[in-house]
Amino acid sequence: MTVKERVKAVIAEIYETALKSGRNPEEIKLLAATKTVPPERILEAIEAGIRIIGENYVQEAQKKYELIGPRVSWHMIGRLQTNKAKYAVRLFEVIHSLDSLKLAQELQKAAEKQGKKVKVMIQVNLSGEIRKGGVSPDNLRELSEKVLEFPNLELIGLMTLPPYSEDPEDSRPFFRKLRELKEKLNEEGFPIKELSMGMSNDFKVAIEEGATILRIGTLLFGPRPK
Repeated sequence: MTVKERVKAVIAEIYETALKSGRNPEEIKLLAATKTVPPERILEAIEAGIRIIGENYVQEAQKKYELIGPRVSWHMIGRLQTNKAKYAVRLFEVIHSLDSLKLAQELQKAAEKQGKKVKVMIQVNLSGEIRKGGVSPDNLRELSEKVLEFPNLELIGLMTLPPYSEDPEDSRPFFRKLRELKEKLNEEGFPIKELSMGMSNDFKVAIEEGATILRIGTLLFGPRPK
C-alpha cells in the first residue's frame, strides 16, 4: 500500500471505531508519528490529509522542518531534555511530554523570550517504567497547578505510554486510568481537554476509552528500519 492508501485506511478505521463507540469522529485527531520517516514520505502523508506531525527528537525535527515548513502542526511526542527546551519552543506548537517542574520552567523561560505561548500536555507514567518518563499520578495535580502559573504555557491535556503488548486490550486499563485522571482534574477546575494516547497497535481501544489525539506511525508508514 502507498502512504496515501494507508492514511485513508487509518482515517476510515478511526471514523468507524468512533461511531461504534458512540463518539463524534471529529473529536479525534490523527497525529502521524514520523520518527525515522524521510521527508518525502511525510509529504505524501500531508498530501493525503495529515495535518499533525509528531517527532521524538528535536534535531531530527529541525532537519525535516527545514524541508517541510509550517504547513502542518508540529508536535513533540518524545522525551524532552531541559537543554533542548528553547529549540522545542521554536519548532513545536504542542509538547506532549512535559514531565517535571524543571522542564516547565525552561519551556516558560524560552517561550517568554521568544514571545510565544506553547501548548503543553503532561505525560503521566502509569506503568512505573522509569525509561518511559512521565510524572507519577500522585504528583500530577501538583505539577498541573504549577504549569497553570506560567503565562506562556497553556496546559491542554495528558499523555501516556502503556507497556507494549501484542494484545491491544492490555492497554485498556492504562487508557481508562488516564481518562479518569483527566475527569478528576476537570471536576477540580483544570481546563484539560486532550488525551494523547493510542498508537498503531492499540488506537481502537484508545478511542473507546476517550482518546482525542492518536499517535500513529507504523500503520501509516510501515515498520521502522531496525
